[in-house]
Amino acid sequence: METVNVSSLKNNPSEALRMARNDVVVVMNRDRPDALMVGIEAAGVLEAAGVRPALATALFRDGQLSLVRAARLAQMPVARFVEHVSRLGIPVIRLDAQETARDMDTLDEWLASS
Repeated sequence: METVNVSSLKNNPSEALRMARNDVVVVMNRDRPDALMVGIEAAGVLEAAGVRPALATALFRDGQLSLVRAARLAQMPVARFVEHVSRLGIPVIRLDAQETARDMDTLDEWLASS
């Protein structure tokens, strides 16, 4: 097990990430353990049943991964990932009313020119 303190983590996070690839890293805040860093690939976590789709879904839902990158992490074709998140009620496209109206106007123009 490795340890880092919060201030060194702020100054050099890449070192802690490198350590976490090989071992568990305990992040200390003064004299108290505050967090754990675990290299999920080295620990084999990503290969456990359902972990990749669940992680990809959460990261996509929270806006941390694009649709295509999330599908790749989930090891699903994009169309299947779209079906997956849609079944969970997660919107694939997030537009406000103005953006939607502009897109509909563009579609109307395109259809009229066809």
